[in-house]
Amino acid sequence: MTILTRRGALAAGTAFGLARPAIVRAEDRPAVTVAVQKIANSNTLEPLREQSNVGERVFLTSLWEGLIGRNYQGRLENQPMLATSWRRIDERVVEFKLREGVKFHNGDVMTAEDVAFSFGPERMFGPEGLQPGAQGKTLFTAETNPGRAGKELPPEVPAVARRMLPGLEKVEIVDKYTVRFVNRTPDLVLEGRLSRLGTEIVSRRAFEAAPTWLDWARKPVTASPYKIRDYRADSMLILEPHEDYWGGRPPLRELRFVEVPEVSSRINGLLSGQYTFATDLPPDQIAGIEKNAAFEVRGSTILNHRLTVFDKTHPQLANPLVRRAFTHAIDRTAIVEALWGGRTVVPKGLQWDFYGAMQHTDWTVPKYDPAEARRLLKEAGYKGDPIPYRLLNNYYTNQVATAQVLVEMWKAVGLNVQIEMKENWQQILDKSPTRAVRDWSNSAAFNDPVSSLVNQHGPNGQQQQVGEWTNAEMNTLSVELENSTDPTRRRAVFRRLLEICEREDPAYTVLHQNATFTAKRRDTKWKDSPAFAMDFRAHNWGV
Repeated sequence: MTILTRRGALAAGTAFGLARPAIVRAEDRPAVTVAVQKIANSNTLEPLREQSNVGERVFLTSLWEGLIGRNYQGRLENQPMLATSWRRIDERVVEFKLREGVKFHNGDVMTAEDVAFSFGPERMFGPEGLQPGAQGKTLFTAETNPGRAGKELPPEVPAVARRMLPGLEKVEIVDKYTVRFVNRTPDLVLEGRLSRLGTEIVSRRAFEAAPTWLDWARKPVTASPYKIRDYRADSMLILEPHEDYWGGRPPLRELRFVEVPEVSSRINGLLSGQYTFATDLPPDQIAGIEKNAAFEVRGSTILNHRLTVFDKTHPQLANPLVRRAFTHAIDRTAIVEALWGGRTVVPKGLQWDFYGAMQHTDWTVPKYDPAEARRLLKEAGYKGDPIPYRLLNNYYTNQVATAQVLVEMWKAVGLNVQIEMKENWQQILDKSPTRAVRDWSNSAAFNDPVSSLVNQHGPNGQQQQVGEWTNAEMNTLSVELENSTDPTRRRAVFRRLLEICEREDPAYTVLHQNATFTAKRRDTKWKDSPAFAMDFRAHNWGV
């Protein structure tokens, strides 16, 4: 009898034509488990349905890729991804050269047909196509791409699509590896729009083969470094390497995201070796974790601000003076110091430094002024009627503690705010008569105010889509900001939008810049990024 040693087995495998790396791969790559607060609010893995902070962490870099990516080890600047380059044809048109040889998880090679389909009615805009009145030949018509039973899009999908790409007219296929995105109107930030979560590329054949939209959304076929092995809603997501990934061999043999809602359970699991990473840690837990020299906490501020959002249709909030009183009653600096240990900052309203010349550096959040808050409430004739405040149980880091502090601050000026704990976002956004104040956050998807203020609060934004707030002047100016090519005028328009939304007719008020902290073993060589996204590609593992 011949005893086959490991060396002999490898040699025999090579002799019979077996790929030697396939034997090694199962042994030389680690398995990683990430404990998260939540994987997906919608219980789907389709970014057009899951526009969320938790989705960004799981989707970007691991499960989805678009034409333009971000440098997550830098300052989040744009970089080539499934497109190798792009150029401006004019103020309405951007042309992309696609990366050749990219393979989807099903083995199909990506072409311009997949890119055009990814932005079509079946996947993105619904049977009505892009926008009523769009002119010219387009791939996005119900006639050329009819829907079918079971593949109807959830209403949130076309709503998100129109929010992201409100002026898109068509995608022209120039050749197998060249596409042009054509806007109906001038758009100086079209490249930025095409770098954000929701503009990723899908396999047309795989999407069309899925029995229903939900089947697709729970096991999408993309061109990312990892593909889905198993997804259990509200429980776990298990990814395995896509060995034909264009960007090189994925460094992990398994990447597992596990839902662990309680902070203490995430920390205990990390310390016991059950989890490789524990995410969304409050700053007051950092010192305790790092007392053990084997562990460290990585993190920083990110391009996301925490907000308090107002529903002006509620009787007690219809008068903007009452909403203004809310904004002046908040001591934001005290919240940053007490709950965040000074590890984040109070920003200059809903804007970020990376806006560059568009940022208004002299702008500030409403001044903490309890006397002014009381004066505004008196002028408004507010009589102390209850105002509901909806929130989730620490979906955001320190969410409950922040809410308790806010309620006391509002109480101090005479606002009778009552917390209503909810189980999910559907309950938070429900249009029942009690909806008034809620928690939210707003991210800068690219370096222009269109990506944040207009995207979430403008005429196509979620706040107006759910019927919380609207303002005619804001809506008119939002369209101008999107279409104008005059930098000076655009900056002036942005200033006016800040005045309307944060001072005159508050849609929201900014609390602080968000920060995210993740704990891991010190000997796990991995770098965090200034975003929710966690990068597990080869260039960010073992470094």
